[in-house]
Amino acid sequence: MECRTFEITLISANNLERLTRLLRMKVYATVSICGTTEVQRRTPTDWHGGSNPAWNFTARYNLNEQKVQHFGTMLVVKLFSWRRLACDRYIGEVHTSLKELFDIAAASGGIAVLTLPVQIGSANSQGAVRFSYRFGERVSIDKMLLAESLAGWSQC
Repeated sequence: MECRTFEITLISANNLERLTRLLRMKVYATVSICGTTEVQRRTPTDWHGGSNPAWNFTARYNLNEQKVQHFGTMLVVKLFSWRRLACDRYIGEVHTSLKELFDIAAASGGIAVLTLPVQIGSANSQGAVRFSYRFGERVSIDKMLLAESLAGWSQC
């Protein structure tokens, strides 16, 4: 069974749509990979950036090689504005295929930096998210070894 590590660093977002005119937005993001059972990761809230937050947050995933090579496995980054007395407000999201990311990274030496537009539903919204990512080398895992150490390689 073959696995590969995927590491993404959410760098920043810029020019996000302002949800309130009076108060500065306090923006955080969640990162997940749809099509896998991996958990969602959450950045710290940027208290000062407003509509131009910066996080420099890194998340790591261990993925089955088949998931990486499948166009249906999607990277999803959702943006929210934190609110004290109400539910956090949805700003928008960025989603792209892991296969497309893999192809871009392979062409550029394994590491890439992208800026993708924020979307609400199927329409483009205002703003963009900047992130860097890299894929690790393909590693072959023996199923017996996998059964003994599920904690480290849960996706393989």
